[in-house]
Amino acid sequence: MFKNRRLYHLSHIDLDGYSCQLLSGLIFKDRKCYNSNYGKEIISRIDEIFVDIKTQPTNKKIFILITDLNLTDEEAIYIENIKSNCTKYDIHIQLLDHHISGIDVSEKYKWYHLNDKKSATLITYEFLKKNFGFEEEVSNKLDKFVKTVNALDIWLQDVTEDFEYGKVLMRLITSAKELNKAMFPDLDCEYKIAVLFKSIDILIDNNIETKYKHIYLDDQIHYIKKEFFRENRENDTIDNLLTNYVVKILTEKQNILTVKYKGYIGILTYMLGNTSIIGNGFLIANPNFDFIIDLSAKGNLSFRASGKVDVSIMAKELCGGGGHVNASGGRLKNYRESQNYENAKSIIESLFIEKEYTSNTLPWKNK
Repeated sequence: MFKNRRLYHLSHIDLDGYSCQLLSGLIFKDRKCYNSNYGKEIISRIDEIFVDIKTQPTNKKIFILITDLNLTDEEAIYIENIKSNCTKYDIHIQLLDHHISGIDVSEKYKWYHLNDKKSATLITYEFLKKNFGFEEEVSNKLDKFVKTVNALDIWLQDVTEDFEYGKVLMRLITSAKELNKAMFPDLDCEYKIAVLFKSIDILIDNNIETKYKHIYLDDQIHYIKKEFFRENRENDTIDNLLTNYVVKILTEKQNILTVKYKGYIGILTYMLGNTSIIGNGFLIANPNFDFIIDLSAKGNLSFRASGKVDVSIMAKELCGGGGHVNASGGRLKNYRESQNYENAKSIIESLFIEKEYTSNTLPWKNK
């Protein structure tokens, strides 16, 4: 059917949504994942998909799969309109969902399939199995996994063992916040799918009694997470493993993240969190940088330095904040949450330009 197409898979940001992407990754090798909550974020993700489509050769066939998200009339029309402006590309769209709130919109579009009696994971599994097929051994493993997700997502409490395992799966995903999708969307999705694969290993392990598997998974969550961040490193605390992992990513992406202010060089992160540990780790590993700033979803700014610049005065100058020489904070006034890193960086760089020429403060130490 569409197996040889490039897949753009947009899905929700919960257990059901990421489980759909776990399944599609077993079929499509040429795939890019996007994740969204409801609201303006859906349109932002759609825009990102079509921006990427336009970088592909015109003979490339495209498959856009949307799962576990119901669309409004406006969103569906937006997709139709933006698709119609990409006439150079062969684009197929398929939406698989189970939210009854989307029933009216689903009746207007052939590509919008809705079944409120099943989870999106089960719907997606059946769609992929019917149109592409899984190897028998893989299918047997997936059958058990899909059952647990389905039991939890549509709340089948009477299916006790599946439901209990699904509850732990839900917490596994909701607690997997070590990476954020604004800064590292691809890695964040990869991380969540990777820990779900580990849960399948436990689910099909015949050495663990079925009635205790949810408890075993609960016990293993910490180790499953550590294994992802450990890679080939020696074992360490999860904080240290995560710091090393993120510092490596930031270092690789430094050209994209770099910002400059009054001759000093730093990087800007967005909703990174844990700025003290990760920020310090980055500055130690990259002594050519003078500071790091992390912007939160609510417009809070965390400044970190390693003795080259007084970030307390920098924070005061940029946003009326303050603090210590190497660790300070502040908040942007009238900040509206951005849907992606590029927009957030544009806001900060505009602030830098404004303050560069309106402030006579001399906050800098000698390098």
